[in-house]
Order: sequence, then C-alpha cells, then structure tokens
Amino acid sequence: MKDLISIIVPCYNEEESLRLFHEAVKKTEAKLPDYSFEILLVNDGSKDRTLEVMRELAHQDPEVSYFSFSRNFGKEAAMYAGFCHARGKYAAVMDADLQDPPDLLPEMLEILESGEYDSVAARRVSRAGEPPVRSWFARRFYSLINSISEADIVDGARDFRLMKREMVDAILAMGESNRFSKGIFGWIGFRTYWMPYENVERVAGKTKWNFWGLFGYAIDGIVNFSHVPLDIASWFGILMTMVSFLAIAFIVIRKLLFGDPVAGWASTACIITFIGGIQLLCLGIIGKYLATVYLEVKKRPHYIISESSREDVKKVG
Repeated sequence: MKDLISIIVPCYNEEESLRLFHEAVKKTEAKLPDYSFEILLVNDGSKDRTLEVMRELAHQDPEVSYFSFSRNFGKEAAMYAGFCHARGKYAAVMDADLQDPPDLLPEMLEILESGEYDSVAARRVSRAGEPPVRSWFARRFYSLINSISEADIVDGARDFRLMKREMVDAILAMGESNRFSKGIFGWIGFRTYWMPYENVERVAGKTKWNFWGLFGYAIDGIVNFSHVPLDIASWFGILMTMVSFLAIAFIVIRKLLFGDPVAGWASTACIITFIGGIQLLCLGIIGKYLATVYLEVKKRPHYIISESSREDVKKVG
C-alpha cells in the first residue's frame, strides 16, 4: 500500500496560479511511484475565481479536496485547517504560487525516510528580487526573535516543509488562536533539516504581503513567543523612577542652596515629552499582550468552512 502525503495549500486570490500548481504537483507525484498524494486546497476568503478553479480541479482529480472559508481568516488559519484535515503519513505546507517548488519533495522524502529527521524545511539562501529594505528588516527580525525567544527560526525560513505525522499531531495540540506557525514549528522541537534553495519568483499573480503586513506579522511572532518586550517595559519603568527620584533630589537641594531657579519651559517640555513617550510605549507593549490574552480567552474558532468537497469536513475548528 502506498504511503499518503498530504499537500496543504493556503490560497488567497490564486486563480491564475492554481492550475499551474496542480500540474507541477502531479508531475512530481509521477516521479514517486511508492507514494500517493492528497492535495488540500484551502480558500481563505478569496475575492477572485479561486473557489471556482478549486471546484473544477476537485471535479477533475479525485486527489484534490477543497475547503472554502466563510471569510478571510488569514494564512495561519488556512494552514491550521489543512493540518486538521490532513490524513497522510507525511504532510507538506506549500504556497500555490510555486515559490515553493514541488520538485524538492522527492529529496525531502528521501531525507525523512532516512530516519534521522522528523521534518525537512526549505530555507532561501538568497533574496533575489526582494526590495533591499525588506530584506534588511527580515534579517533583523530573524536575529531578534531567535535571541529573545525559544523559537528556532533560521534566516530565510519558509512555511514550506515536509513533516512526519507525529509533528503534525504536535502542531494540532498547540491550539492558540493567535498563531505564528514559524514559531510553533520551532517551539515544538523535533529534528529538522534545513534545505537550502535559491529564491523562486511567483509563477503568476501578485504577492499579498506588503511591508506593513509583514511588520505586523513579525510583531505577532515576537508577542506570541517572547515576554522580553514586557521585561523591557518594566526596566524602562524602574529606570525612569530612579531618574525621577534623582531629579527631585536635585531640585530640592538646588532650592535649599540657591533659592528659586529660573524655570525653563523648553527643558520642562522636553522632559515631559520624553517621559510621556516612554510611558505610552510601555502601555502599548502591555496593551498588545492584553489584546492577545483577550482574543485567547474568548476561544473563538480559528476558521469557519462554508463549503467543501469532502463529507468528513470539520466545519468549525
């Protein structure tokens, strides 16, 4: 009996690339006669014809299943839905734009079958075609999150990876609502081989990520896997309290020795602005963590599926 590989594909406005992706995956499957594929297409509230293309592919190919969300829940929710419905001995997460080359799967499988690793993750060794500013911030993010958290994320890491069933079950056990999969993959452990590959441009369509979207995603990752920002806010508070006591002592001594000094509005305004800015920064950090806790305690579902080609689908998860 052939081992089953589940291919999880989050999709948002990918009507132009889906058929090309399906064709590439089928070519790769033909090179693996000892394995069979199930292709799980997750429509994350697309506004184009992505759902119609998914219906056509599911009708043409019995190995294709699709799940369509009731609205846009985000890529993290789409990946989680794929993991919930994956039935394979192995599971892979891939983008539909072919920036995650399917022809790497045979080599990934060979590494997993050796028994030395539990997952094989793709890592870009170059950022050709990416804006320099975005590349610089990306490298700083990977360096920062690895230094302040337990998440093991290498520079250039993609969501594209092939993993064993045991790792999929561990991911599903991480049930938090505010998900950051790159951090989850690293936090749960398991032996991971990082496979280097050259950056590949999108085969069709436009990227859905802009600088501010990636910046917000990075902030979520730091908040989810590190409490260091809260520590920084606390140290800021302690530092400014000490500075305030020193300032009060200086003012009192100066008053006793020299009488009333001439008040300077400029220096006073600068001090008030500086301290006020630090206070707002610390409140913002605390507020971000409180917002994350608030979302978690409501225990809302990660996604809601409005349509699927499978009968065993879990509509809410």
